[in-house]
Amino acid sequence: MKKILIIEDDPEIVKLLEIHLTDSIYETSNSMDGALGLQMALDNEYDLILLDLTLPSMDGVEVCKKLRAKKNTPVIMLTAKSEEIDRVLGLEIGADDYITKPFSIRELLARVKAVMRRTDNTSSKVETDDSSSIVAEKMLIDIDKRKVIVDGNKIELSPKEFELLVLMASNPGRNYSRTELLNMIWGYNFEGYEHTVNSHINRLRAKIESDMTNPIYILTTWGVGYKFNEEIL
Repeated sequence: MKKILIIEDDPEIVKLLEIHLTDSIYETSNSMDGALGLQMALDNEYDLILLDLTLPSMDGVEVCKKLRAKKNTPVIMLTAKSEEIDRVLGLEIGADDYITKPFSIRELLARVKAVMRRTDNTSSKVETDDSSSIVAEKMLIDIDKRKVIVDGNKIELSPKEFELLVLMASNPGRNYSRTELLNMIWGYNFEGYEHTVNSHINRLRAKIESDMTNPIYILTTWGVGYKFNEEIL
């Protein structure tokens, strides 16, 4: 049974979510406090976290930042705010999706299932060859286990960072525009958020490249976007 952590300070919303998620055969836990919710997320293994933006003691943005530094658990942010900056911020700090309150339960469950599906398999839009692993220089990408090793060290990647890496590494030398990457990894619902791709690429590079100023894995194609270096395979 998939486990979902709800970090939300509105008891009515928590109750509603628990009822419908349980009916959909998910096991739920909850916290109404940001700091305590973060600790639960770090101390336990969850398949997904529903994270409110406005929380006591620590807001959702800070919770997501601290979580991403330690774990790659998928996150859907819940926010009552509709301004674009909130949605952009949520995506850029590593959230996998967001939903704005008030939301319909049907829409929420659809988002939950979509994120779970992308996590269980590398995105259905990610094209890979018959091999379940990719080796390039000092990097090993184990696609089945969703594990990345660089120079002998395990690298913790968020789901989106992993999907970006697998997509490009599976198609070395192919140039991807930011719009293409956004549509292939995030989906068409996020049209207009191409700068989010830049943020994720920068974080990915910071984790896998030994020298950010002279990357060897993910290269910038000026005027186009990004590609995986085919010369190191």
